[in-house]
Amino acid sequence: QVQLVESGGGLVQAGGSLRLSCAASGRALRTYFMGWFRQAPGKERERVALIGWSGPGIGYPDSVLGRFTISRDNDPTTVYLQMNSLKPEDTAVYYCVAGLTFSKTSDQYEFWGQGTQVTVSS
Repeated sequence: QVQLVESGGGLVQAGGSLRLSCAASGRALRTYFMGWFRQAPGKERERVALIGWSGPGIGYPDSVLGRFTISRDNDPTTVYLQMNSLKPEDTAVYYCVAGLTFSKTSDQYEFWGQGTQVTVSS
């Protein structure tokens, strides 16, 4: 089992920045791919970024490319999402995920955090 706890969400004005954190606990965490998905009211869940044990983040959609950066510390395992130049359309609940299989779709990630709300005002 893997437990994921997100923090860092909140209310920010357009153009501002936020940094989300996801603290992971459990066994064999280095074997898990991790990442962030988001879901806004009335919209489909969207992938934001993914990362393996090491290396750069991957899987950024065009909507966040160049503005968001995922990173990972491995002792203890914590995944971060640095969000810059935020826009009102970034408003959503952001979820941290972990899974043994790399996938660009959310259904392959077995473990999810509780979510953290990000609200960007115009």
